[in-house]
Amino acid sequence: MARLNTPAARILLGLVVPVLLLIWWQAQSAQGGARALAFVPLQEVGATLAAQIVSGFLLNDVLSTLSRALTGLLLGGLAGTALGVAMAMWRPLDRVVGPLYHAVRQVPLLGWLPLIGLWVGNGDATKLLVVSLAAFYPTVLNSYEGVAAVERRYVEVGSLFGFSPAQRFSHVLLPAALPLILTGFTQALAFAWIATIGTEILLGAPAGLGATMGVAQAQQRMDVILVAILAAALLGFSINHLFARLRRHLLRWQPVLA
Repeated sequence: MARLNTPAARILLGLVVPVLLLIWWQAQSAQGGARALAFVPLQEVGATLAAQIVSGFLLNDVLSTLSRALTGLLLGGLAGTALGVAMAMWRPLDRVVGPLYHAVRQVPLLGWLPLIGLWVGNGDATKLLVVSLAAFYPTVLNSYEGVAAVERRYVEVGSLFGFSPAQRFSHVLLPAALPLILTGFTQALAFAWIATIGTEILLGAPAGLGATMGVAQAQQRMDVILVAILAAALLGFSINHLFARLRRHLLRWQPVLA
């Protein structure tokens, strides 16, 4: 059992299901007929991947999608964190803005597309707004809960030391609320990535993984779709992994549970 906890063993165990899926996929592609169209042979997918890498198309799509996702995450996440903290610290603002926020966030993001499209069109501004909203909702909620959940005794200790409001926030409220704030950003990262790919598919774009998927679907290029899906999955996984490491670094003062 101890050997199964080594990094190499965990990697090998994690590869079992993907390898089995690849074997099943290749077996389906060998059936011919309609199955060969729906299940493109892996060697054809590999050739398409190599061609897109050499031509630079894949890199261009990756950079375009990554730029939209991170820009929306930054704008929506920072705005959501600021609003959530402000609502938790100032009750009148919570009473005024809170009901509207909780009502608006019940509407799925796709439900806002027709209205946003009428307001700002179907260009990059629309995509950026939708991605920002995807990051905005979870950061507001988690930032609010993080600050509101800070124990009163910690605030009172800050008052005893004569902290100013700014010092009380930076030395007491922010460190105590940081775990939930970062949880909000973790959720926002996933939602922003999904929203980016989704808006590129639905609204189109000059470049982007979602836009490539949409065009490839119209052309019935299953190999291109699979390459874009693979790139989106690997990129999303890598971003989440990097953010998880950043979170552990920022919260390194927390005790590690056995």
